Amino acid sequence: MATRLYTHPLCLEHLTPLGHPERPDRLRAIEKVLEHDVFAPLERVEAPAADEMAILLAHPESYTRRVKETIPPEGLARIDADTSVSPKSWEAALRAVGGAMAAVDDVFAARADNAFVATRPPGHHAEKDQAMGFCLFNNAAIAARHAQRAHGIERVAIVDWDVHHGNGTQDIFWDDPSVLYCSTHQMPLYPGTGAADETGAGNIVNMPLLPGTDGEVFREALKDTILPRLDDFRPDLIIISAGFDAHYRDPLAELNFTEDDFSWATARLMERAGRLSENRLVSLLEGGYDLEGLALSVAAHVGRLMKG
Repeated sequence: MATRLYTHPLCLEHLTPLGHPERPDRLRAIEKVLEHDVFAPLERVEAPAADEMAILLAHPESYTRRVKETIPPEGLARIDADTSVSPKSWEAALRAVGGAMAAVDDVFAARADNAFVATRPPGHHAEKDQAMGFCLFNNAAIAARHAQRAHGIERVAIVDWDVHHGNGTQDIFWDDPSVLYCSTHQMPLYPGTGAADETGAGNIVNMPLLPGTDGEVFREALKDTILPRLDDFRPDLIIISAGFDAHYRDPLAELNFTEDDFSWATARLMERAGRLSENRLVSLLEGGYDLEGLALSVAAHVGRLMKG
């Protein structure tokens, strides 16, 4: 077995306004860094298109229809001040959802040790019935629900180290103790949620970090709080909402992580997956807006995943 990489050319055709940080070049930077010989063993798979019904695992039909009706025949249409769609955005979003679901299927069928899904649009800001923060559908939430429905498991843990709090994932699982959601994020920062006292049904663990925080504090948050919660929860699957915008180069925030911090965190979560979840670990791309910082971080993350 090996690490699988899911992506799809259609994800490059989800277009955003000129100068927008969530742009197709993000995936091109990832594709380029993963061309290095060290990544030759990666199993590269095209993300399948999800059936539209899969979106209903995390979002109501009325919301799904509203997003689809917003897709313009040409040019761009705005959903909110930050979130735009273009003619191919619907197809790209179905590939992002489908890649996440296929990666889940792979780790349950033992076709892969783990998987990284490099698609866009990202997902963790998408609430039950609200697209926002560059996100249309919550890929991690749909993947978690898919694992429960299709593979009969009880408990899924989602660990989100994007620099922005995953308000959408928190919203979807707020009162659902079968999903543990753990987030490290800068605060104060968009979207304004993620205080430590936001605990849902006891299944939400928020670790807000002050601007200027470095990777050492991030490591301590994982080691002292999040990893023990995973041990207590004993998930059947671990999903990473892998945003890399806490990197010190990123223009949208003020945390000072390095690619080594992401590698270290990946290794710790792989250890937990090995001990608690029969190695089942799926990582989904979220943010990361400096192309060099993103490429370095993804290389470190995927390189660590490949060590099995």
